[in-house]
Amino acid sequence: MSDVFPLILILSILFCSLVAGLVFGFAVVVMPGIAKLPDREFLLSFQKMDGIIQDNQPLFMLVWVGSIIAIITAIILGIENLDSDQNNILWLGTGLYFLGVQLPTAIFNIPLNNKLHEMDIMTSEGSEIATFRLNFETQWNRWNRIRTFNAIVSVTILLFLLTKL
Repeated sequence: MSDVFPLILILSILFCSLVAGLVFGFAVVVMPGIAKLPDREFLLSFQKMDGIIQDNQPLFMLVWVGSIIAIITAIILGIENLDSDQNNILWLGTGLYFLGVQLPTAIFNIPLNNKLHEMDIMTSEGSEIATFRLNFETQWNRWNRIRTFNAIVSVTILLFLLTKL
């Protein structure tokens, strides 16, 4: 086995764990916390938080994009360095990470965030704000819970693989 593969796997686990922690933090602290705010303030606070991400905050980008690059690199190196069972475990963890974390983020959470950024919260009517919030918050939280669960399970699978090296 190449000396590089275990290091890449550890880096993948680290970055995927940080992503899992981020979405977990939103699920159990951030969203329940801002849920207590009135509609307009809720939307403004979420818009401000997401604005930091959309401005390509460097550490966020390093972790989020780094998780993708590291796990793809692990798959490539795993083909040469792992036996069949180990490769199956790696593909399972990677597949769950991409299909259960990255895909929902791309097709649900990010489009919801973008719709929020397009909205002029300050000039919108109260009923429009309330309707938007209900739709946004319900969908965003649903998909965040799904990606949180999948992120935790995928990291657990990758940790299990690490114990098998």
